[in-house]
Amino acid sequence: MNNPFFSVIIPTYNRRNFLKKAVDSVLAQTSRNFELIVVDDGSTDGTDQLIRTYQDSRILYLHQENKGVAAARNYGLAKAQAQWIAFLDSDDWWLPRKLETGKKFIQRNSKIEILHTQEKWLRAGIRAQQKAKHRNPCGYVYAKVIKVCCVSISTAIINKSVFDAIGAFDESFPACEDYDFWLRAAYQYEIHLIPEYLTVKEGGREDQLSAQWGLDKFRAQALRKILLSGKLDQAAYDLTFQELEKKVKIYAHGAEKRGRIEEAASWREMLEVSG
Repeated sequence: MNNPFFSVIIPTYNRRNFLKKAVDSVLAQTSRNFELIVVDDGSTDGTDQLIRTYQDSRILYLHQENKGVAAARNYGLAKAQAQWIAFLDSDDWWLPRKLETGKKFIQRNSKIEILHTQEKWLRAGIRAQQKAKHRNPCGYVYAKVIKVCCVSISTAIINKSVFDAIGAFDESFPACEDYDFWLRAAYQYEIHLIPEYLTVKEGGREDQLSAQWGLDKFRAQALRKILLSGKLDQAAYDLTFQELEKKVKIYAHGAEKRGRIEEAASWREMLEVSG
């Protein structure tokens, strides 16, 4: 498609049963000026066959060996034609006015570079209430982002210039790559919020990375990475180190409970090096 306003990127891995709903929600958008890039991260469940059932010239299907979600998103970014990038995880979906509302918001606010929407959470198909710490933030929100990944990638619309400035997703992270990205983005950019529920996220399944134990290990790695980057001012550095202490202690305690004594000790030593 020539000159799309949005490049929508859906990374997917063996999520055929969920992917159709995600793709259909993009194709049902009231704003039609987009390309849809589906990046298949080495699926073996017939994902390619599903995509071939669509007869829509706006869809670009890319396949790669299984490298992880960060690499899949980056592959999509490298092929994206539009200046505005909208991500959607393959087990989430949008309401029909997501892109239309985002486009109007962008056109009214020429200086914004990152925006996101409110999102509905479902657990087994039932509406779940968000805790206060997960509520979608607005403004310069680094102090909130370090505590919890409170900006969902499926709600976000990001100007491509942001990736040029701070880099794309870190492919060394098997999980929490979005947390690492939002640390870098929230420190440097204001994040604007569209106060409408235009994204739906369904959780509570065992196959989701967020349901696995030990994710604080990757969050701690992301915090240590930005601490060592030399880019933080002193106030942000202090807040970040305090949060690193908390996450290392949580992970080390969990490792000890599971008999991983040496691993727990090595993570506590990391605090001494980082400090």
